[in-house]
Amino acid sequence: MRTILFTGKGGVGKTTVAAATALQCAQAGLRTAIMSTDPAHSLADSFDVDLDGELTEVAPKCWATQLDATERMETNWGEIRGYLRDVFDWAGLDEVEAEELSIIPGLEEIFALTDITTFARSGDHDVLIVDCAPTAETIRFLSLPDVLSWYMDRVFPVGRRLTQSLGPVVQRLAHVPVAGDQVFGAAERMYQQLDGVRELLRDGERSTVRLVVNPEKMVIAEARRTYTYLSLFGYRVDAVVANRLLPDHIGDPWFSQWKASQVRHLESIDEGFAPLPVLRAELADAEVVGIDRLDEFGASLYGDRRADDVLVDRDPLRIERHGDHMVMSLDLPFATKRELEVTRSPDELFVRVGPYRRAVLLPDSLRRREVAGASLLDGVLDVTFQ
Repeated sequence: MRTILFTGKGGVGKTTVAAATALQCAQAGLRTAIMSTDPAHSLADSFDVDLDGELTEVAPKCWATQLDATERMETNWGEIRGYLRDVFDWAGLDEVEAEELSIIPGLEEIFALTDITTFARSGDHDVLIVDCAPTAETIRFLSLPDVLSWYMDRVFPVGRRLTQSLGPVVQRLAHVPVAGDQVFGAAERMYQQLDGVRELLRDGERSTVRLVVNPEKMVIAEARRTYTYLSLFGYRVDAVVANRLLPDHIGDPWFSQWKASQVRHLESIDEGFAPLPVLRAELADAEVVGIDRLDEFGASLYGDRRADDVLVDRDPLRIERHGDHMVMSLDLPFATKRELEVTRSPDELFVRVGPYRRAVLLPDSLRRREVAGASLLDGVLDVTFQ
């Protein structure tokens, strides 16, 4: 199953682009599903139909759904939430405060994305389009499996053994609620689900991300950061969509400064995001709502391209032999040396860019080698092992 995720700063039109892409895939004869994980659902408004947590056919071979994130959270977080409520109650918080604090912000969107693996396993669809939450929430989701992986491999087994052996003693002495096997089991299931999503989305032959931007300074700056962080965690970005461009035929002097500004920003997008293809979409003369308008928009956006094609075939993480040395290359577009930190343990390479940190598990061929050096040049981090 081919999976395409659309993300971008709030308000750039990513839902419209995602919906139009889904229709283009369906018209090519592909069984297409599109799901929204944005808590501020607008997919139903875009198609101009009523949508809920079930799949609804909005066009031939095209089904849409707006996931009930709260339901997904209750299914995956129920036991852990109950334990947290007990702890907060023991700490003296009233019932309402304990209830609210037991829900970590952002979990709803994260759990909603676990449905990606359900679509993949069902075999009922050829293409899945995901209308993601704005970039900050998308990055939080995509980085969480790495954080959980490190925790589950190292801290989780020790914590579970300590709780089983010392928990009854602590509970008798301090009357502190102690997590039982059902809580640890829920955490393990949650990790396995998110790890399955990570494995699927890191397969660049099947899954890619597309960034939607408007030709505006702040929007482009956020897209640059997003591109860096997605590459850090191993997710392939295969296109940038420059949306809401002023058409050439608009000659009113009132728009002259806007048009000049857009030309400059488009040049920076083309140059800065190369070799990614930049798909262009003009500002429509009316709202792009409903099947007909979305179809027209999608046809203009993709032209002769197939909407489901993988538009870039470069993996963000590569390992190659250079003579007697092995070089691990990690694409970090727009990263600077000032915000980059690289450290090593016997089994892992730790890379931090700004607030995000990834632990890269080293294959056996690299574990036996020493790090000879690291360099960041033209948006690529090269770590040499000798």
